[in-house]
Formats: sequence, structure tokens, C-alpha cells
Amino acid sequence: MSLSGKIALVTGASRGIGRGIALQLGEAGATVYITGREPKLSLQSDQPELPTLQKTADEITERGGKGIAVFVDHSDMSQVEKLFERLKTETNGQLDILVNNAYSAVQALFDAMGKTFWEVDAEFWDEVNNVGLRNHYYCCVFAARLMVPRKSGLIVNISSVGGLQYLFNVAYGVGKCAMDRMAIDMAEELRIHNVAIVSLWPGATRTELFAKMVDSGKFEHSSDSKVRNMKKFLEEGETTEFAGKAVVMLAKDHDIMKKSGRILVAADLGIDYKFSDIDGKKRDSRNPTDQFEFRGRETTWIKFGSAFKAGINEANPNLICLLVAQIGRQPASIRSVRALLNVGGYSAIAAYLPSWLRIPGWLMTAVTSRL
Repeated sequence: MSLSGKIALVTGASRGIGRGIALQLGEAGATVYITGREPKLSLQSDQPELPTLQKTADEITERGGKGIAVFVDHSDMSQVEKLFERLKTETNGQLDILVNNAYSAVQALFDAMGKTFWEVDAEFWDEVNNVGLRNHYYCCVFAARLMVPRKSGLIVNISSVGGLQYLFNVAYGVGKCAMDRMAIDMAEELRIHNVAIVSLWPGATRTELFAKMVDSGKFEHSSDSKVRNMKKFLEEGETTEFAGKAVVMLAKDHDIMKKSGRILVAADLGIDYKFSDIDGKKRDSRNPTDQFEFRGRETTWIKFGSAFKAGINEANPNLICLLVAQIGRQPASIRSVRALLNVGGYSAIAAYLPSWLRIPGWLMTAVTSRL
């Protein structure tokens, strides 16, 4: 199923996850409006090696979609409103997909790494959550005004596990928790209008900025062991287009309303929808035993012995599908027991655990609840 004829808007798509999502939507045939700040106001001004908004738009078109770049400063809500006015005029009121991804505080997060909330300026809250939260609420309001009359639409909030447990700092966690809650509560009001909204958690993603941070040695030199171990988690993480594949599959899902109001993990969707990341080979799931030895860096099952391989054809079909999904380039899920042990510094134990072993969502919620 192609997304030809569909209109999508991806905010903050000059680089990173937003760019990856926009490229995948374009590859699926959609017309994709993408936003970002003017080069002189963005990171591009002093880091010219980073991708540009126009370059992303051009690549969307090269891949078979139609890319339309719009310079928007998402900290200015008047510009956000004008963006949707333009969309309404140019598309005759059609907007099928909104991806709330814009985020202007990546550098600020790393600058504040290791500091408590009282050690940074109080204005840090606005730096993190003006674009990363307030702007997304505005975008949802304006998008819903286009989607509700058409009785169709999908809104995807890009969030993270930081909405469930402490990650980076207080301002970040509160913002991500609010993004998740926004999707849950908005779903209640949008459901009768056949408009879906979900919160999507990508895993550790190898964005351009994260790659620079890893190369800088900031992770290894941190006094926090969890920060140091995050390098390994990032190295096993997702490409920026993996979340894009997840968004495309959600947009193609005829039963998407069943997922509305939920928090979804990108790596879990890769298993559910049976897609792999772009930097690995897709395997033929009909013959899982034929591919068993070709797992590349995934050596866990080799260590566990040949008994599992010998009996795989008689195993639970769901288990086989799960294994096959991992045989391709399936990034580490934030629910992966092995990945979490690696981040926690227990690599020796993690090496003996299968990559498909995941913590149930209900258990993650239960252990972090203070109720």
C-alpha cells in the first residue's frame, strides 16, 4: 500500500529523527511538508556539515514523494499558526499525517549533563519545553481542525522512555511525560472523529548530533557510569529512518484506531509489523534456520547451543517471528533486558541473554509508579 495522495507534515526535519521520518514518508509516496529554522538561525550556521532542510526536501522528492520545505521557528507560535494556514490553502484543507518532532534543546541537554535542576538556569525549562512541548500542543490543535472535518488523520508525538523514568534531567522528563499524556487524553476526544493519535518512543538513535557527542568522548569522560554506558547503547541503536519506517506502517494500518491513545515503542513495531532497519539485510522469514548462522554481531544464540536451532521448526510460531525480526537489523528495544543491562553496566550478564527478551510494558509502568 502506497501513501501516494497523502499529505504529511513533519516538524523539525532538517536532520535527526525528523529527517529520517520525512524521508521514509516520501519513499512511501507521500507529499511531505517539512519544517525547520532558517540556516542562519539553526545549528547549520556554525556546523555546515549538518544536513539542511532543503536538502531533506530534495531527497524526499528523489525517493518518489514530494518534499516541501517551510522555514518555521517553532518557538514562535504565530509562525506555527501561519504554517497551518498555508497548509489549509495549498492542500484544500487536507492533512493526513502530523509528526510532532521539532526539538531545539539537544545541545542544551548535553551542556547540562550531570547537573541537577537547581544548578542550571530556571529558563532551561523553556529552552527544553517551549518547542519540545508547548509547540506540539499548538500543532495538534491546528492539525485537528483540519483532520476532524475530514473524519481522518494520524498524529504521532515523538517522545521517549524519559516520560516513564528519569533520563537526562527534570525538564526533559516532565516534557516527555506530558507528550505521552497529551496523546492519551487527546485520543479520548478525537476517537469519535476517526482521528488517531499515538506517542512513539524511538530507541537510542544514531543522529548526527549524537554521533558528534560520541566522537567527542563526552560519554567516556562522564563521572556517571550510566552516561558512560550510554555510548554502547547508542552504538547498538537505531538509524534515524527506523522511526520513519514505524510511522509509515502506522499510516498504512487500517486498524490504526485500535492503537490510538497508546504509547508505542519503535523497536516493538519493527517486530509487530516485521520490518528491519535500513542498515541491515532483510531475511526470508520462511526459513529461519537457514539464516541462523548469519546473525553478524548477534552471537548470543550461538552461545546458547544448537539445541534451540534444532528445535526451532517445532517452536512457538510467535517466538520464531520474534527471532526472525531480530535476525535482520532490528535495533535494541528500550524494553530489551539485554540492552538495559548494558546501559546499567552489566555487560557480562547481558552477553548471555537473548535480544528478544523484553520487559512487559505493564511491568515497566508498575515498577516506576509512585501511586
